[in-house]
Amino acid sequence: MKNIDWIKGAVIYQIFPDRFAMSASVKAEGIFEKWDCPETRDGFKGGNLKGVEEKLQYLLDLGVSVVYFNPVFSSAANHRYHTFDYYGIDPVLGGNEAFKSFLKAAHKRGIKVILDGVFNHASRGFFQFNHIMENGAASPYRRWFHTHGYPVKAYNLGRDEKPNYACWWNLPALPKFNTANPDVRKFILDVARHWLEQGIDGWRLDVPNEIEDDSFWREFRRVCKAVNPGCYITGEIWGEASRWLKGDQFDAVMNYQLSAACISYFGGKKLKLTHSYAGRKLEPGDQTVFIGNITRLLGNYKPETVLAQMNMMSSHDTDRMLNTYGGDVALVKLAVIFSFLFPGAVNVYYGEEIGLEGVLNAGSRAAMPWKNKNSWNTDLLKLYKALASLRKNNPVIKDGKFEFLKEYCDGEVLAFRRFLPGGRIVCLMNNSDFPKEFIIKKDALGKNMRAAINSGVTLKSSGGKLLARLAPKSYAVYY
Repeated sequence: MKNIDWIKGAVIYQIFPDRFAMSASVKAEGIFEKWDCPETRDGFKGGNLKGVEEKLQYLLDLGVSVVYFNPVFSSAANHRYHTFDYYGIDPVLGGNEAFKSFLKAAHKRGIKVILDGVFNHASRGFFQFNHIMENGAASPYRRWFHTHGYPVKAYNLGRDEKPNYACWWNLPALPKFNTANPDVRKFILDVARHWLEQGIDGWRLDVPNEIEDDSFWREFRRVCKAVNPGCYITGEIWGEASRWLKGDQFDAVMNYQLSAACISYFGGKKLKLTHSYAGRKLEPGDQTVFIGNITRLLGNYKPETVLAQMNMMSSHDTDRMLNTYGGDVALVKLAVIFSFLFPGAVNVYYGEEIGLEGVLNAGSRAAMPWKNKNSWNTDLLKLYKALASLRKNNPVIKDGKFEFLKEYCDGEVLAFRRFLPGGRIVCLMNNSDFPKEFIIKKDALGKNMRAAINSGVTLKSSGGKLLARLAPKSYAVYY
């Protein structure tokens, strides 16, 4: 893990390329939807990489140290999980030259770049699959995919008709690779190697659990680390992930278990979610359940793995935070603070910092409203910036241990700390609609600690003791 020390404490910003920013300097061909009109399933807004490059100062001001892109390779889908050219950046995004320019500009500013690796499945437009559609059993590429008969029927299926080849969730547009085929393995590994050689800093792997072959991922890791020992490999695993985190496959996973625990506790009775988490419906949970979930999560992996996890509160596959937390910005803030102070890298899905709204498939991938800043929640943005500033080059955040201060946790007051020899960060928060008051030991905060972030918490010495008063849904971070 020493080679990926840069990911510990990092602030990752996740960008859905079609919806983040469009540069007026790019004369892209085609007709796009209006930028500010509602999200549609198939529509293209025309976001491009030059647009992202022009927003790098915004990302720096936000405290971002890593950009994670949803897929950028050529595709016939706005989300680009239907890849047909793994060596070409989508022309709508500006092509390979635009990516080269962005990568250079990001690195110049100290920002690292992670790409989305969609290696479980390709698309109907992928050359080898198209070859099979055209030539059937005569195609030399027939073993690149799991075909069950010929001709391959990829279009115009009946209402209850399934494709006669394996594909992701029976979606005919996403034929599943046969990674047992040495030619397929070589192709994917060559792609992984190529983009690392071009200078990217890591891979986020899409549904890697659906490639049921640990030897494949071990080989993937060897290939990637041979190019860049400091590259970061994280997988989209929604559940417990020990299988992939033994040091021979991934460095980390997307920590949906953390977001699920926070949603249940901080969302509580206001919890609203339109989808399941790893097949289970999330329900409100009390503080005892929350502490148990977090303690169990921390115990699942080695400490160095915990410090490299990709922690997020939302993503392109979830409802946005404000919707999930019942429209209560105060609850969103509590969850955000917890995630920013929790061990590991924190992943911010674009627009969450300004309070964008939307549910999955209906607004969660809406365009960033650059021209409508009146819609921005600037108070929330200020909090994100303050938390990112606290994280920057902070040894306690990077390497510190985590523990709940259970003597102050009463079901609604939540107290926890990160600590190292010689340093600590302590957080107090009130997850209730009522004020709270209690005595806190002076040594709980340590000498010379100050409130780096404070909203509604006061400390007052009284009779040699320290009285803490917390307003409803208040919080303070002492450092």
